[in-house]
Amino acid sequence: PAMDYAGLAEAAAQKLGLYRRDPGGWRGCRHTREVSVSWRPSAEFAGNVYRGEGIVPASPQDVWECIKPVAGGLRTRWDQNVKDFEVVEAVSDTVSVCRTTTPSAFMRIISPREFVDVVLIKQYEDGTMLSAATNVEHPLCLPQPDFVRGFNYPCGCFCIPLPGEPDRTQLLSFFQTDLGGYLPQTVVDSFFPTSIAGFYSNLTKAVKTLKA
Repeated sequence: PAMDYAGLAEAAAQKLGLYRRDPGGWRGCRHTREVSVSWRPSAEFAGNVYRGEGIVPASPQDVWECIKPVAGGLRTRWDQNVKDFEVVEAVSDTVSVCRTTTPSAFMRIISPREFVDVVLIKQYEDGTMLSAATNVEHPLCLPQPDFVRGFNYPCGCFCIPLPGEPDRTQLLSFFQTDLGGYLPQTVVDSFFPTSIAGFYSNLTKAVKTLKA
C-alpha cells in the first residue's frame, strides 16, 4: 500500500506541537550565547529528543528564508550538517518527500548519512512558521551504497515572531534522529548538543549575511 505521506507529516507536526507545549522532563545539556539545548528520552525510538531554543537577531521572514526545506534553498549553504537536499516528490503545496545527505562529522567518526523524510510546512495564525519532518520510505530513494541510512523521528523548527520586536525571532527546534550504523552511544550523546549549538551559531551568521 502507498504511504500516506500527508497523514504522516501532519502527525509529525502534531507531535512537535505537543513537545512545544510540554515543558516537563527536559534536562539542559549545552548553553551558548545563541541557544539553550536540552534533552529527554524519546518516546519514538531508543534515543533522545533534543530541544534547542534561542533568539535569532533577524525577522521571522529572514530566518524562515534560511531554514525552509525547499529545493535550491539556502540551507545547504550555511548548515554544515546538510550537504545536499532534494525534493523527491511534491505531495501537495505544503507536503513533500525529501532526501537529505550529510557529510562525515565529528572528526570523521560519523560517516556520511542519508535521510528520507516527509516534510510539512505550516503557518499559524500568529505568524509562526513550522517545518516538521519524519522518516518515510519512497520507491525513488533506495539506500545508496556510500551512505548510512539514518532515521529522523518527528523533528523540526518553529519560527516564532516576538510581539513588538520585528527584528528578532524565537527559534524553537526539536531534533530526534537515529543516526543508524554502529556508533557508540557516547559519540551520539556528545554529537547532538554540539551540532545544535553549531546550527544556531551558523544560522545567526547566515541571517546577518542575508541582511547585509
